[in-house]
Amino acid sequence: MDWAAAGLTTQAFMLAVAVTFFAGFVKGAIGFAMPMIMISTFSSFLPPETALAGLILPTLVSNLSQAFRQGWHPAWQTAKTYRRMLVATVVFIVISAQFVRSIPQDLFLLMLGLPITAFAALQLAGRKLALHLDHRTRAEWVLGAIGGFYGGLSGVWGPPLLVYLLSIGADKLETVRVQGVVFLIGATVLLGAHLQSGVLHGATTGFSAALMVPALLGQSLGFAVQDRLDQARFRRWTQALLVLTGLNLMRRAVGL
Repeated sequence: MDWAAAGLTTQAFMLAVAVTFFAGFVKGAIGFAMPMIMISTFSSFLPPETALAGLILPTLVSNLSQAFRQGWHPAWQTAKTYRRMLVATVVFIVISAQFVRSIPQDLFLLMLGLPITAFAALQLAGRKLALHLDHRTRAEWVLGAIGGFYGGLSGVWGPPLLVYLLSIGADKLETVRVQGVVFLIGATVLLGAHLQSGVLHGATTGFSAALMVPALLGQSLGFAVQDRLDQARFRRWTQALLVLTGLNLMRRAVGL
């Protein structure tokens, strides 16, 4: 492949492979954070559009593996249960992806990172910030829309979903499966949206496709770690990673 056409040197490609492997491992262990790790790291040595394009296909295939790990029936039931969040996410990914070249991302990243960091940090400190179940429908629509809006612009739409799942006290298997289903459908829509926006073209699609193998290898190792985590430890790891995610989003927003 002509790496120069995608804005890459051979060294940059090898670094992208290593980053993707690590991101896949984290996703396998916790269920999320692959695109957040990839986009924040890629952005430090790749052109912005190449960085965004690179995460699209690895995200798609890793979510396919995650969504159907327990089989088709549980995945389908999850899709029906969380249909409102799915619809909101999809609609807003499609809308916001069309503005990826014209809307500055720094402000959006800061607005996303601040509340996520505050929420997860307070949870780690033992504060109860659960959403009331009688507002669950409204929360699904609102958080799905927020996630989709940011997802179309940055490739990252997981934090609002994690906030919701932590709030309702979802168990480990449900948390991981819901993430896989929502992220899979979102990643499919993101793929289509950026084929249309021009972010994905011949060179960048080849780059993204090449990263699918390290993503799946890392995820397989992460699955083995996830299977050994009990519910309490899994929740704490998720909260801690959510804090780091929020801080990293704010770091990107201020250009550090």
